[in-house]
Amino acid sequence: MKLYYLAGACSLASYISLIEAGQKFEGIAVDRATKKAADGKDYQEINPKGYVPTLVLDNGEVLTENIGVLGYIASLDKSRQLGPEPGTWPFYRLLEWLGYINSEVHKAIGSLFRPGLSEEAKAASRELAVRRLEYIEQRLGDKPFLTGDNFTVADAYLYVTLSWRERVKVDISHLPKLTAYYERCRARPAVQQARKEEGLAP
Repeated sequence: MKLYYLAGACSLASYISLIEAGQKFEGIAVDRATKKAADGKDYQEINPKGYVPTLVLDNGEVLTENIGVLGYIASLDKSRQLGPEPGTWPFYRLLEWLGYINSEVHKAIGSLFRPGLSEEAKAASRELAVRRLEYIEQRLGDKPFLTGDNFTVADAYLYVTLSWRERVKVDISHLPKLTAYYERCRARPAVQQARKEEGLAP
């Protein structure tokens, strides 16, 4: 398998999850400006959407979009730690979390990276992001991870979006459970390995 990624972008969740699942894969960086991949290919030809992640399977199939890629990676983990058996009720709960992180958390925090965004728009996006994260704080309760005791692909995705917060000034200091959750995820060996391999700080 090949995973095309932008360092530190949402594709980091797929990178982490592939390591967690014990999968052999080649991580291929994409240049944000030129859209050239490190393997010399034009990334737009691999994924005409132009954004990451893109997973290219050994049989040539190409899979894109966070929910699709992460859902597939979860299915590869035979221990079912990264995600429940597809078709079961717990699996749909996992999809529920993936959908929320993708459409609400990622969207709110990610919008703050847009160049030219007005200060008024930034303030509104930060307020929305905090509201979305406050919901997660409430839902976490005493669980170590989103769905219980196991670190899943949804946790990998949420971790990545939370890792952006300081750069865009989203404050979660009033959310102790979420803050502890972030540190718990950050300390995982797979997270540290993925960050190192993408050339990111620990």
